[in-house]
Amino acid sequence: MHLDRDHVFLTILNRRSIRSFSPVEIPKEHINQFLEVLRWAPSAGNRQPWHFYVILNKEIQRKLARAAFQQDFISQAGIVFVVCGISEQSARRYGERGKTMYVFQDTAAAIQNLLLLATDLGYGSCWVGAFNETQVTEILSLPEGQRPLALIPVGKAAEKPVPPPRREIEQTVTILE
Repeated sequence: MHLDRDHVFLTILNRRSIRSFSPVEIPKEHINQFLEVLRWAPSAGNRQPWHFYVILNKEIQRKLARAAFQQDFISQAGIVFVVCGISEQSARRYGERGKTMYVFQDTAAAIQNLLLLATDLGYGSCWVGAFNETQVTEILSLPEGQRPLALIPVGKAAEKPVPPPRREIEQTVTILE
């Protein structure tokens, strides 16, 4: 498969955090593609310290929205992914650094893959980190060792936010020659 660099670049630039969704069902083919890009994310030492929950059930989505401090847009989405980190999976190889950093970097890479594919497929998405971790753990009956790190609602966007301002490259990059 050949990726058109301009297409990838535009997908990255066009991604937005969407907080309003239209009720549209997500086809199984797209769900399968989401699962593939999640599992193919890079991870330190290929530890893959994650588990992903795919929430199609509207009642569970509503509970997650309540656990996310009443962010009701979460339950409007066609699908909600709950990204969990398994810190011990990283720690077995990398010790404390794996437990306190790599697990977060690795799950963040998977989330970015998901967000970019959602944009490319014409969906909106949002990376939600504000939620009551204990409540999400209870709602999903997560096993010990799985920590919910993000909720990612994906669906047909009912809004088109303007791009937020970005700092200039010179303010965020240092080039050493």
